[in-house]
Amino acid sequence: MVMIIICFLAPWLAMFLRGKVIQGILCILLHITVIGWIPATIWALMVTRKEA
Repeated sequence: MVMIIICFLAPWLAMFLRGKVIQGILCILLHITVIGWIPATIWALMVTRKEA
């Protein structure tokens, strides 16, 4: 439940917490743009759900 909240607020942080450093950096770049926030959130949710 906490990871889902982190995915919505800071998708890049969810990637870093899962050990995906390069994906986290790419997610930060995507999250910087307002339009990119939605795909970054979806991407983070997919990564965290796949590993759970």
